[in-house]
Amino acid sequence: MRCGFCGLEFPEEQGHTGCKNCPMSGGCKMVKCPRCNYENPPEPAVIKGLKKLFGRPQK
Repeated sequence: MRCGFCGLEFPEEQGHTGCKNCPMSGGCKMVKCPRCNYENPPEPAVIKGLKKLFGRPQK
């Protein structure tokens, strides 16, 4: 995923989970950037699938 604030591209697993005290049911689903802590929405499954399909070759 790409941070909407600083532009860092990082795997969603590397991001910090959002706050645990949100009034939303099940807690906050936002993912914080490891560089700037900006809260980003999680990537939709369609985008993840397209990245796997057309992604860069693994080294």
